[in-house]
Amino acid sequence: MTHAPRLPLIAGLPLAVAAGLAIPIQGRINGALGARLNDGIAAAVVSFTTGLILMTVVSLVLPRGRRGLAQILPALREHRFPPVYVIAGTIGAFFVFAQSFTVGLLGVALFTVATVTGQTLSGLLVDRLGIGPAGKKSVTGIRVLGTVLTIAAVAWAVSPRFGGAGAGGAAGPGAGADPAQLLLPVLLPVIAGFLMSFQQAMNGTATVHYGTPVAATLVNFISGATVLWVAWLIKLAVVGAGNGLPGDWWYYLGGPMGCAFIGLGALLVRSLGVLVTGLGMIAGQLLGSLGLDLALPAPGTVVALPTVLGTVLTLGAIVLATLPWPRGALKR
Repeated sequence: MTHAPRLPLIAGLPLAVAAGLAIPIQGRINGALGARLNDGIAAAVVSFTTGLILMTVVSLVLPRGRRGLAQILPALREHRFPPVYVIAGTIGAFFVFAQSFTVGLLGVALFTVATVTGQTLSGLLVDRLGIGPAGKKSVTGIRVLGTVLTIAAVAWAVSPRFGGAGAGGAAGPGAGADPAQLLLPVLLPVIAGFLMSFQQAMNGTATVHYGTPVAATLVNFISGATVLWVAWLIKLAVVGAGNGLPGDWWYYLGGPMGCAFIGLGALLVRSLGVLVTGLGMIAGQLLGSLGLDLALPAPGTVVALPTVLGTVLTLGAIVLATLPWPRGALKR
């Protein structure tokens, strides 16, 4: 096992925020690719396959990557961690599929609230169970309060995008739809977000034993890409292919962004724990969404005051949940 030094909160939390910045960009790319291909599974396959190619090159070129490669099989043979951890990438595959399939139906706003709700709740659970490499972390009143405030702040921040009219009176995604018809599309990102905390904990533990997040990220993309290719081939045999691959290069950036997100998450959970890592990424996700809306707005997008204030409140809630409060403060 490689005992890498733990990062202090002041260094680790900004890295978590930086990783979260990639999520809204990846979501917009994968959602657009899914719509272009008319096939959410195919879009997820493209995303994971490009990520797998990138991680294979990185693993072979970097000395640390080659050392990590050499540790994968010994770690599995010696059962240094539960073997089920090697399929953590299937959780990422499910998240990307949910992203590609539901963003077009729900819109980015509802997708964001659904994933954040699942991720923050499971972050508390995973830390309490001690599944990740940081060990068990107590469920304190302060951490619960910070988690609840984070969900509320995210909902406030994205509230201007909920189903109301966009530019020119055009209804947003899901506007006027039967709530029952939206149940499954909403449940998918909630479940995907809930499972993300477990994925980060598994990857963090694997990183400790591989000696580098490069190897853990590569294994993620191997397992995720395998599942997605099988699912797409079954779909291809049953209903046929969707549209052909687009020629625009930017459609293929989702996979590399996933590499950064997964790799940094695997690195940080040992130092910060799953909940704090997730909250930092949520902050980055909101900041990235706000930046996208300002720099490259989608048609009909207007940056409203609740979006800005909700983002600021989210940052405050995350600070509340992550500061080193006195031992026993509001402890349950």
